Amino acid sequence: MDPCQIECVRGDIAHQPDMDVVVNAANAQLLPGSGVAGAIHGAAGPELARACRPLAPIRPGQAVMTEAFGLPNRYVIHCLGPVYGVDRPEDRLLAECYRNALHLAEAARVSSIAFPAIATGVFGYPLADAAAVTAEALRTERPALRHLRRIRLVLFSDSDRAVFQQALAAAGLIQVTDSVRSRHR
Repeated sequence: MDPCQIECVRGDIAHQPDMDVVVNAANAQLLPGSGVAGAIHGAAGPELARACRPLAPIRPGQAVMTEAFGLPNRYVIHCLGPVYGVDRPEDRLLAECYRNALHLAEAARVSSIAFPAIATGVFGYPLADAAAVTAEALRTERPALRHLRRIRLVLFSDSDRAVFQQALAAAGLIQVTDSVRSRHR
C-alpha cells in the first residue's frame, strides 16, 4: 500500500473542504477563542461549542473528536498543545497532540486530516522547534497508518510554510519541490 502523502500549504485551517478531518488547536475548556480555535468555532457554528462542553477540560497532549457541524468536514479533532515554558516536557506533549489526533482519525477510518501548527500562536512554541517535533511525530506514526492517505499541514504564512517544509524534508517526509503550493481562502 502506498504511504500516506504529507503536504504543507499556506491557508486557513477552517477552509479545508477536501479534508475529512480538521484539527483545532484548542484551549483546555474547548471554548471558542482567538486564532485557530476562533476560526474553527466561527465556521462550525454554535453547535460545536455545545458538543465540546461535556468533553472539557482536556490536558496538554490530549485529543478529542466531535462532529464538524457547519464545517464541510466530517469531524473536528481538538488538541491541547503545551504552553511553551510551562507545560513540560513540551516536545513530548506536542508530539502527543499529533499522535493522538492521528489515532482518533485512524479509529474513525477517515482518509484525510489537516493540522494547523499546534501551540505556535499564543502558547508560544517556537515555530522551528514545533516544526521539528511535528515532523518527527509524523515520521514515526506514518508507517502504522492504515486508513489515512493524506496529511496536510496548513500554515498561516509562506514563511511559516517554508519552516515546516524544511523540517518535513529533513525528516524525509517530503521533497521541497513537491510542496510549493498555497491554498488561499
